[in-house]
Amino acid sequence: MALTQALTIGIDIGGTKVAAGVVDPEGNILDRLRRDTPTKDPKETEDAIADIVHDLESRHDVIAVGIGAAGFVDGTRSSVLFAPHLAWRHEPLRDAVERRLGLPVVVENDANAAAWSEWRFGGGQGESHLVCVTLGTGIGGAILNDGALQRGKFGIAGEFGHMQVVPGGHRCECGNRGCWEQYASGNSLTREARELALSGSPVAHNLLRAAAGDPRKINGPMVTELAKDGDPVAVELLEDVGRWLGIGLANLAAALDPGTFVIGGGVSDAGELLLAPAREAFKRTLTGRGFRPEARIVRAVLGPEAGMVGAADLAREEATWLRRVRVKTTAVTAKTAAARSTRLERAARKSAARRTGMRADADLHHADVNGDPDA
Repeated sequence: MALTQALTIGIDIGGTKVAAGVVDPEGNILDRLRRDTPTKDPKETEDAIADIVHDLESRHDVIAVGIGAAGFVDGTRSSVLFAPHLAWRHEPLRDAVERRLGLPVVVENDANAAAWSEWRFGGGQGESHLVCVTLGTGIGGAILNDGALQRGKFGIAGEFGHMQVVPGGHRCECGNRGCWEQYASGNSLTREARELALSGSPVAHNLLRAAAGDPRKINGPMVTELAKDGDPVAVELLEDVGRWLGIGLANLAAALDPGTFVIGGGVSDAGELLLAPAREAFKRTLTGRGFRPEARIVRAVLGPEAGMVGAADLAREEATWLRRVRVKTTAVTAKTAAARSTRLERAARKSAARRTGMRADADLHHADVNGDPDA
C-alpha cells in the first residue's frame, strides 16, 4: 500500500482532554478514544499518549502519529516550548513519544493542525489565504497561504490569543494582562456567566437553575445551550464574546489580509449566536472599512475533531516525505557508488594500458640496443 493511502493516528491535546483517532487519507475517523489530560506532569501526559496509541494500534495498521499540542511548538516541530494550560516547558515531546512508540511522530500546534484539516477537508477548501481561529479553553490560531502553514521563524506564529487587546485587563495564564483570549474564549464566557450569577442578579436565574444553584458549575456549553433555548442573558453573554471576536479579527485582517476566517473550537458550537455579532463588530472595526474587500467569516466544518484529523494528515504528509527522502537518498547513494566503481574501473584500465605501453617501449628499446633484426 502506498504511504499516501495508509492510516495514521491523530492526537489532539487540549487543556482538559487527550482525544485520539485513526484517520484515513480522506479525513474520515475510523476509530477514536479519549482520556483526561494530566496537566501537572509532562511524563503523565506522555503515558496517556502512549497508552491511547497502543490501544488504537492494536486494532489498526498505522504508519505514523501526529500530535496537535496546545502550546508553542518550535520550528523543528519536535518540542513544546510553552503551554499556558499544560505543564510543558521546553518539552522534547516528539523524541520522548517516538522512543515509547517506535513510530514516526509529528508534533504540531493544535490550531495549525485544525487549520490544516479545515483547508484540506472543511470550511477552508479552495481558499488561498486562510486564517483559522479556534475558540476553546483559550484562543488558538493558524495561517495558511497557498497550501503552506506559516509557522514563523521560531515555529510559533498564529498565537493570536495572546495579543493584548485591553492594557491592564484580565490576567492571562500566559503571565500577561488583557490578552484577547480573556475576552473571546470559552474561559471568558464561563467567567462572565459565573460572575453574573455570583452577583445575585435576578436575570441570572436560568443560569443558576441549570447549575443546580452552584455558580461554580456554570460552564460555556451550559451558556450556549441556554442561548439556543432563547435565554436573553445567555444570548447577551455570547454576543459579548462575539463582539470581542470581531474586534480581534479586524486587527488580524489589517495585518494578514486573508480571504476567509474559519472559526472553530468548542465555542463555535453557538453558530450564528456568536458569528453574527462577530461579523458586525468586524465591519465596524475593520481598517479602511467601505473601501476594501472584506474577508468571509465562517464556522469550521469539522468541529472538535479538526485538530485530530489535521494532526493525522500532517503525520501522513511527513511520513510520505521521509519515505521519498530515503528512497532518493538510497538511489543517489547507489548511483554515486556505481559512478565511483566506473571511475575506478576506467582508472584501472588506463593504468593497465600504461603498463602495457611501458612494457612495449622497453622491448623495443632492448631490441634496438642488442641489434635485434626484427626490431
